[in-house]
Amino acid sequence: MCRGQIPYLPLLVSWVNMEFTPTNWKNMSIKILLLEDDKLFNETLQDFLEEEGFEVDTVLDPYSALDLSYKHPYDLYLFDVNLPYENGFDLLKKLRESGDVTPTIFLTSREDKASLTQGFETGADDYMKKPIDLDELLLRIGALLRRQARKDRVNIGAYVLDIVAKTLYLQDEALEVTQKAVELLVLLVEAKGEVVSSEIIKNRLWAAGQHASDGSLRVYVTQLKKYFPDNIVNVRGIGYKWVS
Repeated sequence: MCRGQIPYLPLLVSWVNMEFTPTNWKNMSIKILLLEDDKLFNETLQDFLEEEGFEVDTVLDPYSALDLSYKHPYDLYLFDVNLPYENGFDLLKKLRESGDVTPTIFLTSREDKASLTQGFETGADDYMKKPIDLDELLLRIGALLRRQARKDRVNIGAYVLDIVAKTLYLQDEALEVTQKAVELLVLLVEAKGEVVSSEIIKNRLWAAGQHASDGSLRVYVTQLKKYFPDNIVNVRGIGYKWVS
């Protein structure tokens, strides 16, 4: 999959009539990719975040992180900086250059101002120095996700999308649209009129190892056309595009 063809967005887009707090994100399926080469600290962070209700994938090296980032969409990256093979700054630079705008917090033992500057210039959203206070980390995660929700709120005509709940609303009423259909809708809208190939759609909607067929994709397109009959165009032999 070539991310450079369309903006690669995190799952998190908006909440509808919901105040984002530590008590309600346990019902939101927030997915975090944690990259930390200290195995003990990695496990400590994973246990803490999962107890707080997050879904967490953990890796020990940047190559594994890069691989998972292409296979699964995440709401947040937590990256160490001093890593084997390459540092966290280089990894995030690759992700940003590929179009991945997933919110990112660096967790690092580096204390110099040059590293802080490099982290933010690379595209980080926040930067925490070790040792990490877990309660502070939780507060920073909440603040970052709230900012992301406000920034990426998606309104389509009279409709509102809630990607965390994977629900499409009309006048505060939830419509009968499947989760994958909602993910497809966001993918097409954010492509801003560009054609999104069927291959890219399948790679985004189905995880590695899951069976994805053109027939299944057409089912989700049909669901969306019930509400947006004139906005989704089939580009024969290539894919689909959104027409405003």
